[in-house]
Amino acid sequence: MISAPCAGAVPSPPVPDAPSPTHGIAMHGAPALPSDFDHFPYAEPQARKGGRLRVGVAGAFDSLNPFNLKSGSAAQGLVGNVFQSLMARSLDEPFTLYGLIARSIDIDSARAQVTFHLDPRARFSDGQPITSADVLFSFELLKTKGRPQQRIAYGLVKSIDAPDAHTVHYDLTGVGDRELPLILAIMPVLPKHATDVERFADATLAKPIGSGPYVIDDVKVGERLLLRRNKDYWGADLPSQRGFNNFDEVDIQYYRDGNSLFEAFKAGLLDYRDETSTTRWASGYDFPAVADGRVVKETLKNDMPKGMEGFVFNMRRPMFKDIRLREALGMMFDFEWINANLYAGLYTRTKSFFDQSELSSSGRPASAAERALLAPFPDAVRADILEGRWRPPVNDGSGRDREMAKRALDLLERAGYAIEGGALRKNGEPVSFEIMVKDRNQERLALNYASSLQRIGVDARVRLVDEVQYQRRRQKFDFDMMIGQWIASASPGNEQRMRWGSASANQEASFNLAGASSPAIDALIAALLAAKSHDDFVTAVRAYDRVLLSGFYLVPLFHASEQWLAHSTDIVRPARLPRYASPMFGPTLESWWRRDH
Repeated sequence: MISAPCAGAVPSPPVPDAPSPTHGIAMHGAPALPSDFDHFPYAEPQARKGGRLRVGVAGAFDSLNPFNLKSGSAAQGLVGNVFQSLMARSLDEPFTLYGLIARSIDIDSARAQVTFHLDPRARFSDGQPITSADVLFSFELLKTKGRPQQRIAYGLVKSIDAPDAHTVHYDLTGVGDRELPLILAIMPVLPKHATDVERFADATLAKPIGSGPYVIDDVKVGERLLLRRNKDYWGADLPSQRGFNNFDEVDIQYYRDGNSLFEAFKAGLLDYRDETSTTRWASGYDFPAVADGRVVKETLKNDMPKGMEGFVFNMRRPMFKDIRLREALGMMFDFEWINANLYAGLYTRTKSFFDQSELSSSGRPASAAERALLAPFPDAVRADILEGRWRPPVNDGSGRDREMAKRALDLLERAGYAIEGGALRKNGEPVSFEIMVKDRNQERLALNYASSLQRIGVDARVRLVDEVQYQRRRQKFDFDMMIGQWIASASPGNEQRMRWGSASANQEASFNLAGASSPAIDALIAALLAAKSHDDFVTAVRAYDRVLLSGFYLVPLFHASEQWLAHSTDIVRPARLPRYASPMFGPTLESWWRRDH
């Protein structure tokens, strides 16, 4: 019998709820699929198995190690195909994971105690069982030698232990990061018995051992990676894998540049193409294979936020610390002329870091809840952005908008700049910088922008560098301005620390290209990570979007509102596509299959 407490006694603190087992975990709310689900809604369990898929990539590779930035340029297609994680992500939900190597997860309501139960059937491709020792090994290795975002996230873990060969427990007490259990669940699991710890950071062409549905069959450095489906793949009948990985072979071919890649597709050497060029999409698909029906074009839509791309200012350069200069330079980007004359009018100007989604602040006045989050930082958001009225400046489309140039010069004059001897100067120092680009498409865009900047006395020089130099300079922040890209997720989270958090501003190889360092940004990243409900999450992300926009860290570019793809009629996709497939990577090709002729 439980007795009532004596009068005046101090009540005992509440006992935390015991973790309960579940087949999946969602960032907010519960998983959409029941525990007995048969397959993901966008998979076709009866899909034909067999044949080869040929896809192309622009660039080259010199390593088969995708887990360390210092290991060279890693081949694409390894993560997910060769290496898999504890749980699998459903692209039909913003951020929900279901069983894979771990068949279930136990977690308390505070997400402070997390336990993964491994599937005893799980095997690496060499037949060795996957045990908790492999998970602990992978965690410690990636925590110390992995990518920066992994080191940061895993460094938050208070402790990890393995009660038995199929159980892994994480103590996250005091972390206050509700996304961290999901980040741990998508950690790749590496084989302890077949991983060289001492050389883990090195580039290597040794064929790795993973637990995924494919193994590496052939490698031609910088040219080709051939994956072969593992007929003994242990997880083929798991609900999260059923209907996927249908091709016997995946042939990933590398081409020198985008033009040669497109020519290979036209020649029938590739099966699939995710098109990003408006010029090609508008006028480049008049080749015979399209005319006679061997290749089809498709325009798709999904619910994924469109993300941000722009000319980013490196604020580590003293010149760009003045926000008024950054805003004025942004006024001179003539999207209207560029879109009409270079891109067939097919692009939409980007006005939010989460455009065309419920997470975007654009066109929406800040709610009372948003204002409460922003209250400790009264100067972090401009009034027009707080009220949802701000848009990127609209030019008249002439290519020489006098009124916009006048607005930019008026703002610069108030900031202490003046045109002297044909050059924009402040305290006698000219505004002069370099725009680093990596290909001809970026070069064409940058040259147009530089020409517009000349009209207000700004000397912007465009420099085209090769891929190796480009990546080296980007990772070391050795640039004045470059085109940055921040792909948006339907569930932004920990990755935002590496993109905009203060701790990443001077961390080599982070994606904080601008060098942003703001207490408001840090607080709102913490708020979106701590959100328990969907409404609280949306509130935090919109407030975060407003702070980023108010910083004028970049000149927003544009995006395609739809996804353009072309593919051979020899490959088939399910009628139902996932809601949140990223337009940057095409629909989930793991769910496609080769037609049976």
